[in-house]
Amino acid sequence: QLQLAESGGGLVQPGGSLRLSCATSGFTSDFYAVAWFRQAPEKEREFVAGLNRRDDSTTYADSVKGRFTIRRDDTRNSVYLEMNSLKPEDTAVYYCAARNADYVGRKSREYDYWGPGAQVTVWQ
Repeated sequence: QLQLAESGGGLVQPGGSLRLSCATSGFTSDFYAVAWFRQAPEKEREFVAGLNRRDDSTTYADSVKGRFTIRRDDTRNSVYLEMNSLKPEDTAVYYCAARNADYVGRKSREYDYWGPGAQVTVWQ
């Protein structure tokens, strides 16, 4: 059974940093293309960052480029999203997702496996 579980969300002031973790079980984290999505209230789920399977190349949404970093730690079967210079518009539930493909997609329907989500609130 493939499972994903996010942790590390919380409340942070604008300009602050958080690190989200996605623990994988039932498969090794390098076996799938893995991505982070987010969903704000009354908005559609949107792609944030992705990590491709074969070469670990990364891709980001324009709104987070230069502020967020996605990386993998195969020794811990985990994928991380490091978020810096957070803004109020980054407030959302963040989801980790995986799919059996070499490259990430930017549409949520392209993913087979999802974690339950972690709330990130940027608030002063």
